[in-house]
Amino acid sequence: MKPKLLIVDDDEEIRTQMKWALAQDYNVTLAEDNPSAMEAFRAIRPPVVLLDLGLPPQPANPEEGLRTLSEILNIESTTKVVIITGQGEKEVALRAIGAGAYDLLGKPVQVEELTILLRRCFYLARLEREYREMRQMLQGDSFEGMLAGSAPMQTVFDAIRKVAATEAPVLILGESGTGKEMASRAIHRRSARKEGPFVAINCSAIPESLLESELFGHEKGSFTGAQAQRKGRIETASGGTLFLDEIGDIPLPVQVKLLRFLQEKCIERVGGRQEIPIDTRVIAATNVDLKESMKKGTFREDLFYRLAVVQILLPPLRDRQTDIRLLAHSFLQRAAAQSSKSGITFDSEALRALNCHAWPGNVRELENRIRRAVIMAEGRRLTVKDLELAPPGAETHPTTLKEAREAVERQMVNQSLHRHNYKISPAAAELGVSRPTLYELMEKLGIAKEQAPQNAQEKL
Repeated sequence: MKPKLLIVDDDEEIRTQMKWALAQDYNVTLAEDNPSAMEAFRAIRPPVVLLDLGLPPQPANPEEGLRTLSEILNIESTTKVVIITGQGEKEVALRAIGAGAYDLLGKPVQVEELTILLRRCFYLARLEREYREMRQMLQGDSFEGMLAGSAPMQTVFDAIRKVAATEAPVLILGESGTGKEMASRAIHRRSARKEGPFVAINCSAIPESLLESELFGHEKGSFTGAQAQRKGRIETASGGTLFLDEIGDIPLPVQVKLLRFLQEKCIERVGGRQEIPIDTRVIAATNVDLKESMKKGTFREDLFYRLAVVQILLPPLRDRQTDIRLLAHSFLQRAAAQSSKSGITFDSEALRALNCHAWPGNVRELENRIRRAVIMAEGRRLTVKDLELAPPGAETHPTTLKEAREAVERQMVNQSLHRHNYKISPAAAELGVSRPTLYELMEKLGIAKEQAPQNAQEKL
């Protein structure tokens, strides 16, 4: 749609000429006096107004035009009002600017000068509107640091409010990058344990041989390298909340000890014999299907039911489309501040591309793309090229069997890597290939290590 422009002038010939000159680029509405101008302004709320100060009933006097300027700005203070007047008196110009006019043009108006000024006015008006919308969204839809206005996320927020008031163990389910740790922190901050520690551990990031010691601690001399007594994460979280991320990757022997802790609320350090009582709430999270893992015998059924007293499912970003723009503006504001690039924004095509992208890496992928785009962008408006996204409607279709096969392979490999947070072993197992074969596929399909989120690259 063309931007709305209101032209207020008592001279019919001038009104007609300006409309003829500007109608190609703007949706022009004409008015000849204060009553018709205010009626039109209330009806269409244009971001920019061209206003003649010499209006009836006294065209030779600027007072009626100044009154119209004041009334317009009282209704919408951000309107860009450009004064067009044949009165070249400096005093009148200063009064108009002092009353809130954006700029002045003298008659006769030069079309080229007017066109350049209008482009600047509409550009600034759009930036201000986007900024106001962003601020409103950020103020109205934040829940413990999580931004969302969509119905699926409101359901999640309701569940967090309810479960936070209890001591029940919680299992948070969701794809990689959906914000499971943020949800667990929200539960902690809203619980009676909020003054206690919040201790997070990524169970998949710690070698199996060290995980037991990391969770339960160890006594001096209990194994090679244990030169001093050390508390584990469970003990460190006493009085607060323990967050076990990627719980599905815990080996079976450690699952047995974790189940005992959940049942008896006490632990023994590795190499120790003393039982240590622990008062810790446990919140676990995973992006794998634990019920399928139970069928395969890689996850204990009794541990699952101990952990999953309450389950919260975080929806993928593709299922909460209305949140994409909200999150994008928030990440842009943060990245721009960190990079000292204030005033940077998205162009319209980039916003459409953000909505069209499938976001297999969810919120984490969105944040990483925007951070990288802000750093690399040369202009003040981020483009689809800056975001490394395909333009809306630019989807291409394979024309040969080889291209079709590679397109399907690329999609399946990418999705599996995202689901398993770029861990090669589980992704290869899911795809039914060996680790070397998956590496070969990634190289053939152009799926580079650099595409992984920064905190997952060491797992490739």
